[in-house]
Amino acid sequence: MSTCQVSLAFVPAMADASSAHLTAMRPLSSHVAVIGAGASGLVAARELRREGHNVVVFEKGDQLGGNWVYTPEVESDPIGLHPNRTIVHSSMYQSLRTNLLREIMGFRDYPFAAKEEDEERDPRRFPGHREVLKYLNDFAGEFGICEMVRFETEVVFVGLVEGGKWIVKSKSKTSDEGLEEIYDAVVVCCGHYTQPRVAEISGITTWKGRQIHSHNYRTPEPFRDQVVILIGSSSSATDIYRDIAGVAKEVHISSRSIASETKEKKPQFDTMRLNAMIKSVHEDGSVVFIDGSVVVADTILHCTGYKYHFPFLETNGIVTVDGDDNRVGPLFKHVFPPALAPSLSFVGVPWKTVPFPNFELQSKWIAGVLSNRIALPSKEEMMKDVKAYYSSLEASGKPTRHTHDIFDYRGEYADWLAVQCGSPVLEEWREQMMLTVAKNWLVRPKTYQDEWDDNHLVLQAYESFKNGV
Repeated sequence: MSTCQVSLAFVPAMADASSAHLTAMRPLSSHVAVIGAGASGLVAARELRREGHNVVVFEKGDQLGGNWVYTPEVESDPIGLHPNRTIVHSSMYQSLRTNLLREIMGFRDYPFAAKEEDEERDPRRFPGHREVLKYLNDFAGEFGICEMVRFETEVVFVGLVEGGKWIVKSKSKTSDEGLEEIYDAVVVCCGHYTQPRVAEISGITTWKGRQIHSHNYRTPEPFRDQVVILIGSSSSATDIYRDIAGVAKEVHISSRSIASETKEKKPQFDTMRLNAMIKSVHEDGSVVFIDGSVVVADTILHCTGYKYHFPFLETNGIVTVDGDDNRVGPLFKHVFPPALAPSLSFVGVPWKTVPFPNFELQSKWIAGVLSNRIALPSKEEMMKDVKAYYSSLEASGKPTRHTHDIFDYRGEYADWLAVQCGSPVLEEWREQMMLTVAKNWLVRPKTYQDEWDDNHLVLQAYESFKNGV
């Protein structure tokens, strides 16, 4: 049943800002397929319709929200590698709270305001996942997005056809017959938190213990009284090891960022220890670390991130996901494949950014380009820009797998998008809040969500919202 309620060194050489000026060309209205009704798909649909396009949103699930829809269900293969496993889209775990303040998390013209008058809402500045889902439902209701969504409809194929258009083949859960339709453009908004990446470990094929990827983590109870090796150091890894430390016998955290000399008990939990990287595992259950230490473990928990995965998309090799390097390319500014622009685009590819406002700006850009209101550089210029970006990554020593990590230049990227769209650049208080959160997470990771001292920034945010900025 459907429910709806870089530093500049890493910024590739930008096309001249004049290329994004409003054009004098006749506005176009395109028939656009949006794949996914999570946060990126919802705001893409809104911006496309605002620009005058005819939009259909395809959503495999029975409600909107994408990764923010919590389910206790997990996949049949807990490590997430078997090609025929049952697929669960969401990676949400029961205890998750946002690691961003609600003031900077929401869409720019629809603030993520606390609704303290409603007892069923979560008013915290770092709310739980259920509150984010309610916010997305509020957003969809406010802008009439649900009428554009086909729920329980999976896109199984997207491919080029004559005339530069796209055939979209979909399958509805309520019908045995598939549907084939032609669209002028396709916007891919299906996220990248479903296809697990796992660590390569010597001896793992004969290791007798259990493996699970964080995609299939929901609650700590299955780890009670176990010795667990957790691989990773991201914010979700931090959440999860705190979750299971209260029930597990021991939790050993293994990460690239942890050197062997730092091995010691974690202060806040007696059961927690830091370890170096894993060297090998063995049939007797032992896990050997590169510093020579050995732990006999019950479970290895991979908090090792995800792969970009678009199994429905056929571009004759024009757009690819670069294997283990996890690069989607070539993409101009992480959005448009130069050879297929503007009829194919992606929203939400970058990571280590503030997602919702980023989705919004990318969507405004796409919608304006499709209507001829905004001009793109030539295909040759876009490809030159992509190659310059790749060269800058290589020169800086940044690995290919971090191609879409834009943390170091997230502000410059957002401002560049805003200029293309003719929108105001992001307010300074947003960046300051982001930096404050990042600093507090490092200094006091256990309490940063409930202790803060940024009242001056909150006042600036309130003034921006009040003035409709």
